[in-house]
This record gives sequence, structure tokens and C-alpha cells, in this order.
Amino acid sequence: MMHFKRTFFSCILLVAFCAAADAQEWTRFRGPDGKGIGQADGIPAKIDESSYAWKVKLPGPGHSSPVLWGKKIFLTCEGPGKIARPPRRRRGGPAVLGTQANRQLVCLSAADGKVLWTWKDIFTTYSHNGLNSFAASTPAVDAERVYLTWASGGKYFAVAIDHEGKRVWRRELGDFSAKHGAGASPVVIDGVVLVGNDHAGKTSTLNGLDAKTGKTLWKIDRKSGPASYIVPAICRPAGGKPQAIFVSCAEGVTSVNPSDGKINWRVQCNFTLKAIASPVSAGGLIFVSTGRGGGRESAVIRPPSGAKKASIAFKLDKEVPYVPTPIAVGDYLFVLNDNGTLTCIEPATGKKLWREKLSGVHYPSPVCIDDRIYVINNKGDISTIAAAAKYKLLATSKLPEATQSTPAVANGCMYIRTVNHLICVGSGK
Repeated sequence: MMHFKRTFFSCILLVAFCAAADAQEWTRFRGPDGKGIGQADGIPAKIDESSYAWKVKLPGPGHSSPVLWGKKIFLTCEGPGKIARPPRRRRGGPAVLGTQANRQLVCLSAADGKVLWTWKDIFTTYSHNGLNSFAASTPAVDAERVYLTWASGGKYFAVAIDHEGKRVWRRELGDFSAKHGAGASPVVIDGVVLVGNDHAGKTSTLNGLDAKTGKTLWKIDRKSGPASYIVPAICRPAGGKPQAIFVSCAEGVTSVNPSDGKINWRVQCNFTLKAIASPVSAGGLIFVSTGRGGGRESAVIRPPSGAKKASIAFKLDKEVPYVPTPIAVGDYLFVLNDNGTLTCIEPATGKKLWREKLSGVHYPSPVCIDDRIYVINNKGDISTIAAAAKYKLLATSKLPEATQSTPAVANGCMYIRTVNHLICVGSGK
């Protein structure tokens, strides 16, 4: 019992430290370093309309997550009105391009959800999975600009918009071909925009772009294969430089120095399927998975230490995620797969502490606020669970409509994007 209390208390301290260190900004998919951990004292375990600070209708649908800098929220939406979609891609055939349409980067006030400005981009539609969206990629943001990546006309682009809604630069980053469409998201760290473009076409690359100008600082050519939709995790080894962790079927797991593109290490995992769930660092190890229609393949990577090279420590079996990204809190890793099975694991050994089945299909990734994990399914059902070594369901809640987006946590609030609305939960600071 004393061990449990001590571990539980360390979890709370870790969460508080991570939130304080990032000054409440939520600058990318799953927030600081892609960990999915935030702090907001006013968020209840059970969420209903009485806990909403505001709810606003968005100018278009989408699956991207909101990001925040200061008092501004940024997210992407499909253009107004019905988008003309091309025919479905024939299996094994080339990508089918469609008509021109627009999508939007929308800036909203974090105080009340009011739309401050909208930037529109004309693009050529393409065939994609019916569960995907033309607004699936989550932006990245820093103090000066918002960074977007998306496909158009069989090409892949990165774009920077300033905080007032004016385009700063636009870069074409080669071709793009993927059966299920596009959806990977960028990351910005220390003035470098990291863009992964692993896909089934000719020019798979990892790119480091200058945040101010869009100029290529470095580029890594990659083997092509099934598309990778992951967002790189940022790992910070003790006494070492930050590392960006990328995952693809063709290349396995790669650690890259964000500043110069130097490859720190790589482990070829012999994956055969596409990567959607993002990598997660926990207990000194890195957890990755791939799949098709569900999680099928996994690897738990032990980074190099001393004279030892990076290697596969072990693999997960029944709880492999496909779309949702796991979350590490303190001494535990919580792995959610698409069918709603949530498993608590000791990261260093893979030992399963508990496994529970939640209802529904889950594409949003869990987030942790203080000592509570919020798990949302595609229908908008929320399960609030204690981040602990013993399973405890704290509350169940219901959003007003469906969602495939992962929440953001900043300004003392949780921001949840449903298909057509953005909801702010909590009273702020």
C-alpha cells in the first residue's frame, strides 16, 4: 500500500512538472513533446453542459486537434459547403485526383470561441478513406507562426501562417500517394519545423525546415512503403540533446537530431503495415505500433546505452493500438486500442497490471489532466479513469456529437473538437 501511495504521488508531481515547464502552451498534436499531459484545476471528472465555458459551431468539419498559443486557438476545417470528392481509389491503382476545393485554418479566441480570422487554401481533392478528412492534420504553433502540412494534386506541402492570418511561406516537399489519404502533422522545435513525408510514392523524406523562411535545413531520403501518419515524439535523454522519433513501415524507428538532421540511431522492425499511432517514450523505452483495420504489429525499442546499440526489448500482443496513441503517466503506460480495450502496463517489463474493456470504437488519443485520464470514443462517450496501478472508473460523460479528435489542454481548460463544434470545458485560470 505504501508503494502504491508513493508511486501515485510521484505521478502527480511528474504531471505538474511537465505542465509548468511548458507554460500552459499546447503547440502540437498531444501537446508538449507529444505526451498528452496537461494541467487544469477546474476540469471535473464528469463533463456535461454545466462544465462548458463555451461551445461554438465551427465553419467546417474536420478531425484535426486544436492547438493554442496564449489566448489564440488554431485548427483546420474543410471548406464551407459540400466538397466534391473524387471516385474511390482502385486497389493497387494510382491515386485519383478530383476537383478544386478549399480548406481553412481558423483562429479563435480562447476566451469565448469567437472566430478572429480564417485563412483559406485552395487544393485539389484526392481519394481517401471515408473515415479520413481533408482537415485531418493538426497544426503546430510557436510564438510567431502556425505551421501546416497537407496534400494537394499528388504533392505534399508545408505552409506557415503568422498569428494575424497572413501566409509567410509555402514549400512543396515532393509527391504524395497513400490509399487512405493524408493526415500526418508537423512539429516545431527550437526554430525547426519537422515534417515527415513517408508514403507509397517516389520521394519519401524527413524534412527540417527553417521556421522563419521555410528553407530546407536538412532532408533525409527514405524508402517508400505504406504511409506513415504518426506525429514524431520528442524525447529528451538526461544530459543529451532532444531527439525526434519517427516511425514508418519501410524504415522502422528512427531517432533524428532536430537541429541538423543527424540520425542518432535506427531500428529496422520488419513492419509490413502503416503507422498511425504516434510513438511514446516511457520508462526509458519507446513504444511503436502499426496495423491495418486494427493494431497488428508492435515493437518496444530500447535506445542505445554505452556500447549497446538500440534494439527491440519486447513486443506487445493483444493490446496493440492502431489509431489512438498510448499515454505514459509516471511509472505506468496506458495503452488504448481501437476497440476500447485499455491496458495499464509497467513500461520497463511489459507486465500488465490491469485490462478493461470500454464501450465503442476509439480514434481520439487519451489525455491526462492531473491524476485523471480522459478517454473519448468516436461517438463522443467519455470515460474518466484514475491514472493508477489499479483500475478505477471515476465518471462517464457524453459529448453532444461524434468526434475523432484528441483534446487540447491549456489556459486551465480542456478544448474538445467534435465534428462540427469546439467546446471549452473549465473556467480557465
